[in-house]
Amino acid sequence: MESLIIVLIGFPFLSAFLLSIFKNNTIRQIITYVSSVTVIAMAIAFAVKYFASGNSNMSLFTDTKIIDYSMIIIEAFLMVLVTILSFKYKQYYAAVLSISQTALMFWFELSGRAPHQEVSKVYIDQLTVIMVLIVAVIGTLITVYACGYMKDYHNHHKEFMDRRRYFFALLYVFLGAMFGLVLSNSLIWMYFFWEITSVVSFLLIGYTRTNEAIHNCFRALWMNLLGGCGFAVAIVIAGICFNVTDMQSLILCDGKIIVIPVILLSFAALTKSAQLPFSKWLLGAMVAPTPSSALLHSATMVKAGVYLLLRLSPVLAGSYAGSMVSLVGGFTFLIMSMLAITVSDGKKVLAYSTISNLGLITACAGVGAEETVWAGMFLLIFHAISKSLLFQTVGAIENSTGSRDIETMHGLVRRHPYLAWTLVIGIAGMFLAPFGMLISKWAALKAFIDNGSIVLILFVCFGSATTLFYWMKWMATVLASKNNDTKAKNTTSANQWVSILIHSAFMIMLCFAFPFISSHVIIPYIHQVFNNAYQVISGDNIIIMMIMLISIFVIPGISWISARHTKYSKVDRYINGVNAGDQMNYIDSMGEKRRFFLANWYMEDIFGEKKLWNPSIMISILLIVTFFVISIGGAF
Repeated sequence: MESLIIVLIGFPFLSAFLLSIFKNNTIRQIITYVSSVTVIAMAIAFAVKYFASGNSNMSLFTDTKIIDYSMIIIEAFLMVLVTILSFKYKQYYAAVLSISQTALMFWFELSGRAPHQEVSKVYIDQLTVIMVLIVAVIGTLITVYACGYMKDYHNHHKEFMDRRRYFFALLYVFLGAMFGLVLSNSLIWMYFFWEITSVVSFLLIGYTRTNEAIHNCFRALWMNLLGGCGFAVAIVIAGICFNVTDMQSLILCDGKIIVIPVILLSFAALTKSAQLPFSKWLLGAMVAPTPSSALLHSATMVKAGVYLLLRLSPVLAGSYAGSMVSLVGGFTFLIMSMLAITVSDGKKVLAYSTISNLGLITACAGVGAEETVWAGMFLLIFHAISKSLLFQTVGAIENSTGSRDIETMHGLVRRHPYLAWTLVIGIAGMFLAPFGMLISKWAALKAFIDNGSIVLILFVCFGSATTLFYWMKWMATVLASKNNDTKAKNTTSANQWVSILIHSAFMIMLCFAFPFISSHVIIPYIHQVFNNAYQVISGDNIIIMMIMLISIFVIPGISWISARHTKYSKVDRYINGVNAGDQMNYIDSMGEKRRFFLANWYMEDIFGEKKLWNPSIMISILLIVTFFVISIGGAF
């Protein structure tokens, strides 16, 4: 298993090196496809090998001095790179944060202050396997999609320098770092890969080098470096005060004793998962090309934060740190779902939705009960696939139509039917039964009720209601059409279709696999972590889910067959006034002929960003500071 892990982490870095060398698009595409198939095959082999061992957890790698020193050298390189770029663009605060945390870690590791006992640097359990499969499958499919998308992107945006070698290399560095992060048991190793993801996301967001891209990438950098400082301080305190440098030892400690390291790690996770007040960096990431947005929003960057919180959930339960995490997460879920109603930019809706759903996962981890962890893990799985599919589809729509505005998607089902239906599958996966997001939200709500978390219950109820509003509005827009809507030429490349269609198939297959994953992967994990687990979804509910799932395909199929053999009389379309007879115009109350149009209501004047953003920032900061002070007071 150790050799497989080395290859799994190292191979994406090798792919990144090869992609940085070759400029030819055909060679780049071959390397990407070969790398994707190889990484997915290794991830599947990793999962099979783990489950073949009988779900027994594995602790690996103890004597790793050479690797540890290599990491120190790379950390120094990252610090120098960030410092140079920060001075180049006069963003000095980013350099200060990078130098501060790197200097602290160097002092801790090289001064002899770090504990000398050998600990397992890698730990494997069901959550590790889930994350490895998500990163491998979703992450590499995004790189396949990027082969076609980036070619179209530079054909449409000739004002940007073509740096595809650099772009693809960064994508694979990101994947390698994510494998290292989710496999790490050593907090020092986890911190190392954590910082690589922060720096690479900074470079991806700034890909176009426009003023907006530079501004947004440095905002992402300083927010994530701030979290990195919290991570570094947590490691130093845990090592010096409690003689702990690995995750498994940390979560086995009494939560009241190690409250300061836990709350600092939680703070780092909140920044990485873009929770309030740190949400702006993820919204700003939309300036980057769609593949990097899909990667940051679905399979990698933001998932690192909620992954860490799910790891910490046993010690968060019933603590002030857990209360902080759950309240900030629940509040973020509500506010971001409200803000998603007020925008028409498709990618911005997806960005708000991402932060919102990450907030719900964060709230589940903060409560730290068996049911909430079960719900959080399923939310993580379904969100990764659904949101990656949605970002890729919206990117393909933008390349095909020249716009990603929802208001331009009226009649998309006739103009670009295949893209419309993949978009509908992705949207359905986010809020309709029997897709797992809705079922997981139901489980989270039930768990919050069982725990008496009244505030979280309100957050979930109202947040879910607003979620229904913006997803249904978008779906209805795509499926609505006018008589003059005609099928347009397909301009989406084969590379993009490969990824989009596989994502769509996975989205549907997961509904059938839902009970199996629950009983054979997630329930055993919860049993190991909490020494107590029960079936969250009953057998009767599973039967209902299967009936609903089958109905999704059977009922439309019967309707379609029936419609083909039935003649319907044509009637005038009802409009707000007398129909003018051409289905496109109506006579208003003043007797004048007017053309009708379709438009959504965005309620920006009621609770738009200008009204909600600053109060939300203040409330979330107050929550974090209050619980941080209370936690420190309780520790002493």
